[in-house]
Amino acid sequence: MPAAPDDAVRACIEDRRAAFLDDLVEWLRIPSVSADPDHAGDVRRSAEWLAGKLAATGFPVAEVWETPGAPAVFAEWPSGDPDAPTVLVYGHHDVQPADRSDGWHSEPFIPEQRDGRLYARGAADDKGQVFFHTLGVRAHLIATGRTSPAVNLKLIVEGEEESGSPHFRALLEEKAGRLGCDAVIVSDTGMWSRETPTVCTGMRGLTDCQIDLYGPDQDIHSGSFGGAVPNPATEAARLAAGLHDEERRVTLPGFYDGVVELTSRERELFAQLPFDEDTWLRSAHSHAALGEAGHSTLERIWARPTAEVNGIAGGYQGPGGKTVIPSEAQLKLSFRLVEGQDAEKIQQSVREWVARGLPDGVRHEITFWGATRPCLTPLGHPALQSVVRSMERAFGQRVLFTREGGSGPAADLQDVLRVPVLFLGISVPSDGWHSPDEKVELDLLMKGVETAAYLWGDLAEHWSTEERASGVRSQDAWVGRAAEHPDGGP
Repeated sequence: MPAAPDDAVRACIEDRRAAFLDDLVEWLRIPSVSADPDHAGDVRRSAEWLAGKLAATGFPVAEVWETPGAPAVFAEWPSGDPDAPTVLVYGHHDVQPADRSDGWHSEPFIPEQRDGRLYARGAADDKGQVFFHTLGVRAHLIATGRTSPAVNLKLIVEGEEESGSPHFRALLEEKAGRLGCDAVIVSDTGMWSRETPTVCTGMRGLTDCQIDLYGPDQDIHSGSFGGAVPNPATEAARLAAGLHDEERRVTLPGFYDGVVELTSRERELFAQLPFDEDTWLRSAHSHAALGEAGHSTLERIWARPTAEVNGIAGGYQGPGGKTVIPSEAQLKLSFRLVEGQDAEKIQQSVREWVARGLPDGVRHEITFWGATRPCLTPLGHPALQSVVRSMERAFGQRVLFTREGGSGPAADLQDVLRVPVLFLGISVPSDGWHSPDEKVELDLLMKGVETAAYLWGDLAEHWSTEERASGVRSQDAWVGRAAEHPDGGP
């Protein structure tokens, strides 16, 4: 299969750049705010607009999929090559609320170009990054002379990501047959900076809970009863204080069982990023870095599991003193998980840890709010290497690697479809996701288009049928291989 010539790809993108941006501006004018019921019609209009534009791009299948909430969009363009891999692109078409009074310098839903940037809600998160795939696939076809992509290309673009994706997993499970693929490309992420292009290789999982502690049937006098009956506020503090040891490691029994450790190569690559801790501390509004001993700050927030006290309450909170033993107290905890950890096992460990840590006379209830699985694609995965090669062609420089400390729907894609999840995003931290004056850098947006134009051919050429057929497509198989060969990869 002939590779797409760089000059031909870039000429195609330049020829169609103005029309592409006109279309994107039209989409950005739709205030598809999923969190606001008053905008439900706009979210639907956004989905219908995108389905129509994907059909106009050439996708023979472009459908609006209903959910109990906001609609999603599905599109499919078969390759025609019997041995072609199947790739699913994920993004979302809903956006965060925005109003001029929030501090915007222009109307958030009237896109405006200034100094090589496009300002609008959704410009980077995530309409711009979804939409670059439309021009990317056209450039791929024109530059190679193909009439269909080199891969079986699918898109799933949800409408509720900014509302917590409440119906997305159920949609994945219902439509798993049509969404079947060899890999997922998530275009809802970013890079380290415009000077340092990067690819994200994983996100942490999450489980969180509230622990309610109950002691006396009512608040009681601390002079008459203090020191002779259990105090739930004291016990909440004891639990919180016992969550970590002196090395800042989490003390829950079995917490680190199965954790996929960073390889020496991954640690080396993290260290190559131009990370300035003082600048990072200012962004954190903090005055010192502190965490698990033996790991750098980036390792702690990207690749290590953590436990945090998110809130602690109990007893009198008003002005002055009130000498009581409170009848109840609360503790809110969250646990960020990495590959190899299981949220249900962590939840059971929390239950056992709390039960053992409380004295007689203090009863408790624990409420967990759900769980998000971690996802990780090892450096040696052939699909990840295709993403890196394609970005390096587009950017003309070496691409480094990051991870994300947070959690998102990528984990559901990996969990339900059982395939590797890869990240292709061109947004930079200054784009201001969820903030006033959200924008996208237009030159970087075009680099995203160019990367996508190269990617489909690279995947078809380098991800062999034999590898996919032998089960290497399985995410678990690749994580297991990485654990056995920890220094593999680029």
